[in-house]
Amino acid sequence: MSLRHPDGTAVHLSYGTNVHPAESLDGVLAQLDRYAVPVRRLLGRDRLGLGLWLAAGVAAGLAADGAALRRLRAELDARGLEVVTLNAFPYRGFHDAVVKHAVYRPPWTDPLRTRYTLDCATVLCGLLPDHAGGGSISTLPLGWREPWTWHDDLAAAAALTATVDGLRRLPRPVRLAVEPEPGCVLDTMADAVRWLAPRVDPEFVGVCLDTCHLAVSFADPAETVHAVQAAGLPIVKVQASAALHAADPVACRHALARFAEPRYLHQVRAEQWCASKYRHCVEDGPLTTAITAPAAAGPAAADDLPEAFDTLPTDRPWRVHFHVPLHATPQPPLAATTDVLAAALHALYGGATCASPHVEVETYTWAVLPEHARPADDAGLVAGIAAELRYAYDLLVHSGLSKGDAA
Repeated sequence: MSLRHPDGTAVHLSYGTNVHPAESLDGVLAQLDRYAVPVRRLLGRDRLGLGLWLAAGVAAGLAADGAALRRLRAELDARGLEVVTLNAFPYRGFHDAVVKHAVYRPPWTDPLRTRYTLDCATVLCGLLPDHAGGGSISTLPLGWREPWTWHDDLAAAAALTATVDGLRRLPRPVRLAVEPEPGCVLDTMADAVRWLAPRVDPEFVGVCLDTCHLAVSFADPAETVHAVQAAGLPIVKVQASAALHAADPVACRHALARFAEPRYLHQVRAEQWCASKYRHCVEDGPLTTAITAPAAAGPAAADDLPEAFDTLPTDRPWRVHFHVPLHATPQPPLAATTDVLAAALHALYGGATCASPHVEVETYTWAVLPEHARPADDAGLVAGIAAELRYAYDLLVHSGLSKGDAA
C-alpha cells in the first residue's frame, strides 16, 4: 500500500509478518498464501506491502543461495506482495512458548548480530521492488540493559561500524533502524539519539520510531520527532503500534491481569518517571547504566506486567508494552495509546518534508491477547490485520499524505 507526501516522497505501508510463526523458507512461503494474500484481497488491493521477518537460519540460507532468493522474489511478485523493509530484531524462536528476554539475544556485542543483519540486508536487496528507492531494517537497541559495561558499549559501536561497512558494499541502498525499547540499553528515543548521534553514519543508520514504545515512555511525539531530526539522525522506519493505557491502575487491575501472559515481556511504566532507575549516562564518554534514586512515590518502572502490581505506584497512569490491535478499542477501563500514534504520524507527515518513507503496522501479539480479543481462526486474524492496515492508512491520509495508486 503506497501513499505520497506533498513533497513527492512515496510512503510505503506494510504489516509485520513476525505475527506469524514461520522459521523455514517453506514456512514463510506458506504464510503468504495463508495470511498475506487473503489480507490483500480483503483490502481490495493489487499489491500489499510486507514487513518481512526472517529467522536467522532462513536469512543466512537465502543470502547464500541466489536461486532461493530469486524464487522468494518471484513468489512474492506472483502473489501481489512486495517487501521494502525487514524486521531483524528477533533472531529466532519468536513464537517459542517462552520468549521474554531471549528476544534481546544475541546483542550487538555478539558477532552473530552483525552477521544476521548483513544477511538480512543481502536478502532485502534481492527483494526490493525496482521502483523502491531503498530498503530499511529494524534492529534491537544494542541489548538488554543488564549486564552492560563500557566494554560492551565499545564493542557495540564497533559492530555497527562493521555493519555499515557491509551496507556500503550492497548494490541497493539499505539503512539500519535502531529501535529503542523499554528496559534495554537504549530505553527511550532520547537514549537512542544521545548514543547514536556521535557514533554512526546517518547515511546508513538512524532510528525506528515504534509508537507503542514511544507511548510507554510517556514522551511527547512532536518533541521526539523534532529532537531526532535536530540531532541529524534519520527516522528510517516507523512502526505503527499502540500500547495499553491504564488511567487508574487500581480500577484497571483485573483488566490488566488478563494481559499478563508467559511468552513475551510486557514492560510497564508509570507516568512522570524522570527519576528513572534506568537513566543512561552518555555525556562524558561510553554509555553506562547508572542506577539513580527512585521517585519519591516509589519505583516507576517494572520489567514485566505481573511484577508491576506489587512494585509500581498506583496514584498515576500506567502504560504497558503490549502491542494491541490499532482498530480495536480495549474493553474499559483500559484504553489504547492510539492518540500517541496519531500525534506521531502528524508530526512525521504533517510538515513540509516527509520524515520517514516506511511505515509498518507491528502487532505481533494476536496469539497472546486475552481470549475474548483473540482471533478464533485464520479468517479472524486476516480480518484483524486488514482492519489495522485500514486504520493506519486512514490516519496517514488524515496526517497529510495523499492516497496512492492501487499498489
